[in-house]
Amino acid sequence: MVQRFILNEVSYFGAGSRKQLPEAIARLGGKKALVVSDKGLIKFGVTKMVTDELDLANIPYEIYSEIKPNPTVTNVKQGVEAFKRAGADLLIAIGGGSSMDTAKGIGIVTTNPEFADIVSLEGCAPTKHKSIPIIAMPTTAGTAAETTINYVIIDEEKQKKMVCVDPNDIPSVAIIDAELMYSLPKSLTAATGMDALTHAIEGLITKGAWEMSDMFEVEAIKMIHKYLELAVNEPKNPEGRNGMAVAQYIAGMAFSNVGLGLVHGMAHPMGALFDIPHGVANALLLPTIMKFNAEKCMDKYVTIAKAMEVYKDGMNKKEAAQAACDAVQNLAIRVGIPQHLSELGIKENDIPALAEQAINDVCTPGNPRDVTIEEIIELYKKVL
Repeated sequence: MVQRFILNEVSYFGAGSRKQLPEAIARLGGKKALVVSDKGLIKFGVTKMVTDELDLANIPYEIYSEIKPNPTVTNVKQGVEAFKRAGADLLIAIGGGSSMDTAKGIGIVTTNPEFADIVSLEGCAPTKHKSIPIIAMPTTAGTAAETTINYVIIDEEKQKKMVCVDPNDIPSVAIIDAELMYSLPKSLTAATGMDALTHAIEGLITKGAWEMSDMFEVEAIKMIHKYLELAVNEPKNPEGRNGMAVAQYIAGMAFSNVGLGLVHGMAHPMGALFDIPHGVANALLLPTIMKFNAEKCMDKYVTIAKAMEVYKDGMNKKEAAQAACDAVQNLAIRVGIPQHLSELGIKENDIPALAEQAINDVCTPGNPRDVTIEEIIELYKKVL
């Protein structure tokens, strides 16, 4: 069987690594940038931490900030027009998954205009050309969109999240500067961190997993177990922030290449229909779906239990698997993740619509255990 692994051309890590931005732009031959960032990051000065480096280097840029927390087809279309008006030749995405996913959509459509409707990008679209060069600079430690070949855009007409998977969209450069994450609120630190843990666990157990991806995902689980609570409780602690920044990137390197599973398949409709933050949806669902998958994943659940330091000598596989599920749920509780859909405003009569989207989500077939729509309905009910 042939395996494929796609990564960024260049990545920079460490506090203050944003100062490598002019070098990265020069390497790409860029003359003018469109900076893609959201209004919140602009308001709180995070975007300025990056644009200051452009100003110092006399690199011209314009800013596009019409981005929703769950970016839409309209956001991408407007961004494509903003890129053209700016006369830019590269994109700098500053933010979480929203900014980076929007930038990916802009970059792909600009070089592949036949997909200008955006909705035709859903799934594995047959684009022919690489995206406009993107320099991705995450401000959250969760999505790993800076190193993945995936992006998610909401189709407003159908009220659904489109998962787009395209090797042509991966950012050319990733700059992982934990200093850009210091102002992230506690709740978002927790949600995005649990998103990263979901990526690591689903990437470890997905049908497409193999030795190389497993190596990354296990290390990511160890690091998230070690650093997430520190990052949540001490937001300006460099060790916690940098540890999570690197951990989520490591998880992304792997899951981008092997896929995810039912947790993401069920979380995406929660974002599309109820605007639930993606990390919260993942974290709420993860322990229950881990239990659903347990019989198919016993050996890997033992590995998770060891990585999260809850494995005890003498445990059998079933006991270790239960310990792994409990450890994930307890971590979510400790960092303040809601445990029930009802806390998020979702009612029992909403579940069929959620399940209909989940069974058709591009991530669901990667789940280690095949699932029916009836089983998805029951899983939603378990966390209601």
